Amino acid sequence: MTQWDKSKLPSRHVSIGPERAPHRSYYYAMGMTKEEIASPLVGVATCWNEAAPCNIALSRQAQAAKRGVAAAGAAPREFTTITVTDGIAMGHQGMKASLVSREVIADSVELTMRGHCYDAMVGLGGCDKTLPGLMMVMLRLNVPSVFLYGGSIMPGKFRGKDVTVLDVFEAVGTHAAGNMSDADLEELEQHACPGAGACGGQFTANTMACISEVIGLALPHSAGAPAPDEERDQWAYNSGRAVVDLIKSQLRPRDIVTRKALENAARIVGATGGSTNAVLHLPAIAHEAGIDFPLEEVARLMRDTPHIADLKPGGKYVALDVHNIGGVPVIIKALLDGGLLHGDCLTVTGKTLAENHKDIAFPTNQDVVRPVSNPISKIGGVVSLFGNLAPDGAIVKIAGMQKLRFEGTALCFDCEEDAFAAVEARAYKAGDVIVIRYEGPRGGPGMREMLSTTSAIYGQGMGDKVALITDGRFSGATRGFCIGHVGPEAAVGGTIGLLQNGDKIIIDAQQGTIDVVLSDDELAKRRAEWKPRGHNFNSGVLWKYAQQVGPARYGAVTQPGAKAETHTYADI
Repeated sequence: MTQWDKSKLPSRHVSIGPERAPHRSYYYAMGMTKEEIASPLVGVATCWNEAAPCNIALSRQAQAAKRGVAAAGAAPREFTTITVTDGIAMGHQGMKASLVSREVIADSVELTMRGHCYDAMVGLGGCDKTLPGLMMVMLRLNVPSVFLYGGSIMPGKFRGKDVTVLDVFEAVGTHAAGNMSDADLEELEQHACPGAGACGGQFTANTMACISEVIGLALPHSAGAPAPDEERDQWAYNSGRAVVDLIKSQLRPRDIVTRKALENAARIVGATGGSTNAVLHLPAIAHEAGIDFPLEEVARLMRDTPHIADLKPGGKYVALDVHNIGGVPVIIKALLDGGLLHGDCLTVTGKTLAENHKDIAFPTNQDVVRPVSNPISKIGGVVSLFGNLAPDGAIVKIAGMQKLRFEGTALCFDCEEDAFAAVEARAYKAGDVIVIRYEGPRGGPGMREMLSTTSAIYGQGMGDKVALITDGRFSGATRGFCIGHVGPEAAVGGTIGLLQNGDKIIIDAQQGTIDVVLSDDELAKRRAEWKPRGHNFNSGVLWKYAQQVGPARYGAVTQPGAKAETHTYADI
């Protein structure tokens, strides 16, 4: 077994010297040997639970990661943290917990690592917020770390077609419009999600999984295999071995996640038509490294990247199809060949991104991913909007959209439930701009996603006839003229809170603008008359979150980040 010098590792505080005899007695109680206690302690953090199919395969994969850590000569220590799954939280008050869970995941992993002085970590995530939450805490702690995605779900089958949970959400609208029977809806819901894994389209989980590889925190190819595939166990084992190599070299997350690496991450979101939630998570990840990377910079890179992967919700294919042609490395290879990525960024392999992918052959006998020279669109799948309606910016996902300009009149709602009820009742018309406000990070609190409402609109066949804007968020599965992250949010006096029914709104995704046709004087008059609204979350974690959270433009973060540090945990 390797003889380790722990004089500069955090775990020396709980395992070395006669004064740590009581601490070591606890490790002996758990069956550890003297040699294991003297080796580095590696936290294996998973988001396993029975809340969602996204996470139920993570415990199995954690055991494989632990075997990898042990085989490389370190001691794995498994622990779990929470998940809030959007598929079940969606469309009701439970969604207020979703974005907050990202912070709780990062905070709880930090506390576990700090409290027990672990030297490194392997983080396994499945559901949407688990991926950024784990990446954030890796950068916050700055101990050697490897991220592993738990894998996507296999496509469901309905009447001979591949389906995802998005089809079920949209079927709710179709059913409400009288165009789907009760029996057909029941059959669809029973077959859309056939087992373990995160949503199969290029929604938030798979978007962040692509980011994990290109940003350098995950091993190449590790994001591809579906959750039920036993190949995932091998990637978990390899990740466990890799983190021990990082302890030896002391290559840390902040050596890997540089400004250039973050730019690579933004590029792959644009290239794949990925989730608008990446525009919330990338600034938050950057914040943990002390790097300013606001909404407009993320979105500029996304817009300037050709859209090359034909993935749902705007396209035809799902994550399994990407895996079958060679996985995320094929997308990275296409972008490297197109000169769009910084190939000199370091990764957890100890090699650069370009070195990791130099032998990848781009497959030409498929149309899932195109070369940069022949894109689906020359503009990336996500763009930012600015104007008098969103002085701090907003986001729209244009992947799969034909029309990039919309003019209409405001139809205002002060919460999602009221908007959804109006949609179900067909109490809206073509040309409306449905406004859902007081759903921002502070005003919600929690910045809910609006997939139930947008899917119902699509299910009613109205997806290209109306627009929807909100200071809340959209699911990665949302499609259509849906603008989220409008800032400043209504709760702090943003323009979205000043809108009235009938106001004319002009949205131009080609030009990157979003405006209400009102004079500065009229806006000033309304602002003077505006009064802050209360909400019913005046205790507990949602109250605490509302006191701390910052604007979506900078990632909706709740603490000062690396810029305020006087030391990092890794150097205790």
